[in-house]
Amino acid sequence: MPTPTHTPSAATAHAETAHTTHHLSAKNFTLHFLEMVVAMAVGMVALHPVWTLVLDAVGAPGLMHNPYTGALIMATNMTVAMSAWMKVRGHRWRPIAEMGAAMYLPFLVLFVPLALGLIGESALMLWGHVLMLPAMAAAMLLRPHEYAYC
Repeated sequence: MPTPTHTPSAATAHAETAHTTHHLSAKNFTLHFLEMVVAMAVGMVALHPVWTLVLDAVGAPGLMHNPYTGALIMATNMTVAMSAWMKVRGHRWRPIAEMGAAMYLPFLVLFVPLALGLIGESALMLWGHVLMLPAMAAAMLLRPHEYAYC
């Protein structure tokens, strides 16, 4: 008696095709990460003068030089530009919000040692920016499908 030949079902064939055409890519993940870092830098440079004009206009130029509000303004500049770039790339709002949180969280955490006099303003800015990178990577690793598809 001849043995029947196995033909894959349509669902199996689709799953195999989907698996081979949509695999996670470390290269794409890294490139996306770098794109967001560039967008953040653009936001800092492009939006800083806007804040200067606005704060001068409302009589509060000192807010830019206060370490707490200055750090939050800088995080906002980075978040606005990065969020815009993520939206252009087709991301949903939840991952955009998570990535925005990664911009603020390091500064918020560092406000405690700053207030206690354990670190200075320059350490706040340095470590706030340094810690953003792993915070961003962590947010991206929560949803690798969002950032690493080929």
